[in-house]
Amino acid sequence: MSAMNAFVLKHIRVFEMIGVIMRIFSFSLVSWLGPASPFMFVWVFNTIDALLLSWCAILKKDRAYTLLNVFWVLVGVVGVLRAGNFIQ
Repeated sequence: MSAMNAFVLKHIRVFEMIGVIMRIFSFSLVSWLGPASPFMFVWVFNTIDALLLSWCAILKKDRAYTLLNVFWVLVGVVGVLRAGNFIQ
């Protein structure tokens, strides 16, 4: 795992930019398509970007962004469960 963390730290700006672009894309998709949005895709995609950005924030020891992105992971999990009709 430390080799993966070292790789991510070496390229952290790239990983953060990928996560931010993913988040912009997912929220733009919902804004453009409204109720016709593929909600399961958006929730899964948004949760993946939150995981990526959480990982980067944890490695950077940035508590504020770690809290923010871990919160988005939790929101994403709930969104996936609701979009999949696993919970009401």
